Amino acid sequence: MKSIRQVRRWKGKPDSAGHFGIFGGRFVPETLIEALDQLAKAYQSLKRDRRFQKELEHYLVTYVGRPTPLYEARNLSHALKRDLRVFLKREDLCHTGAHKINNTIGQALLARYLGKKRIIAETGAGQHGVAAATAARLFNLSCDVYMGEEDIRRQSLNVYKMNLLGAQVIPVFSGSKTLKDATNEAIRDWVTNVETTHYLLGSVVGPHPYPMIVRDFQSIIGRETKQQLRRSTQGLPDALLACVGGGSNAIGFFHPFLDERVKLIGIEAAGKGLNSKQHAASLRKGTIGVLHGMKSFVLQDRNGQIQLAHSISAGLDYPSVGPEHAFLKETGRVRYEVASDQDALFGFHMLTLLEGIMPALEPAHAIGYLIKRARNFSRGSKIVVCLSGRGDKDLDVVRQFKIQSPR
Repeated sequence: MKSIRQVRRWKGKPDSAGHFGIFGGRFVPETLIEALDQLAKAYQSLKRDRRFQKELEHYLVTYVGRPTPLYEARNLSHALKRDLRVFLKREDLCHTGAHKINNTIGQALLARYLGKKRIIAETGAGQHGVAAATAARLFNLSCDVYMGEEDIRRQSLNVYKMNLLGAQVIPVFSGSKTLKDATNEAIRDWVTNVETTHYLLGSVVGPHPYPMIVRDFQSIIGRETKQQLRRSTQGLPDALLACVGGGSNAIGFFHPFLDERVKLIGIEAAGKGLNSKQHAASLRKGTIGVLHGMKSFVLQDRNGQIQLAHSISAGLDYPSVGPEHAFLKETGRVRYEVASDQDALFGFHMLTLLEGIMPALEPAHAIGYLIKRARNFSRGSKIVVCLSGRGDKDLDVVRQFKIQSPR
């Protein structure tokens, strides 16, 4: 496979300026360059530091609850009627209920090593905000979380959790009042308070070195999956599926498999349809541009104005995607497909009814895609879905909608 050979030559490392091919880089105010240089230098040093890595592993095992189980979903597999073996990587069983805690523990520990006393974060679905607030409590840091007014409304339970954890949730009223706008405000805060504050970015987006740092902290998902499958099935999977918004769960899941002969499929949010303009499919429908300090695929008009993204899931309605995903799309190593709001709702209900597992609406997109496209997989295939979060946060949203079977 040509794309695998390309990825092997690349070895997963951005260049010194933070580029994945033509994507990534730094497009930020001059006041942030020194902080980004400091962060990159500190991270490269701590990445090789045994004490830091041992401390990180300690918290991931004893606090987060790793390794998370790899569960064979036999009821779902049987319902698909293709002799498929479907496995779920149970990131929903992490402390706080999603994969986001892997990154927040890592970055909060990094902030402590940097001597920072305050962290700020952006959040959409609220899971990153809850995870950031949790890590702040663990390491005795103050925490402010920016969240769009629309996301505050539809994720009120997570807002309450953040408040209980002592974080200040700062509402954002500009733009679409969702994740993009929360990120804008977090960056403005960081520019003003860069000496005392670490920006704990929640996805594989933003200026270098953030896409690399977040990917590395989330790659534990894929490493565990590979080890667990080899123990249980004596081999590798045929395919991996994960939802993609900014893309942290997917890149962490995919990265240890990039040089293996495994199909990698990312699922973007098609929202109300790709022709409706109410979607968040930046890899399918976006064009190359700059947003939040990085070059990637962006939903924008011909004048470069950022368009509103839409998804029923608050964690996927981001109008861009991590630069490494953009690179993997261009090389052809990862295939990016879409699932609509209705597909996600159907996936949510089917996994709940068949397996007694209630997924977050974000990974429900991957479940809905699998149900709808099961015939695209060869009989007997082993398929692993990254179940990146649990669905209790989404119940207020789910119960508003009538569920339709995917066509």
